Amino acid sequence: MVEAFVRLVCPECDKEWQDTPAELPQLRTNFSCPHCHATRRLTEFMRTERDLEAVKAFQ
Repeated sequence: MVEAFVRLVCPECDKEWQDTPAELPQLRTNFSCPHCHATRRLTEFMRTERDLEAVKAFQ
């Protein structure tokens, strides 16, 4: 089985990281940056449309 990763970027501090879509909360849920703790909807942290589609496929 291939593990999927999505790329995330914080809209506040611009820090980038990767996470597995299965471990992320629902897209409309509030999510906090692990670096600066800015809180926004998870969709605002998606780096690209492709990352967003990957998360949708796992939910």
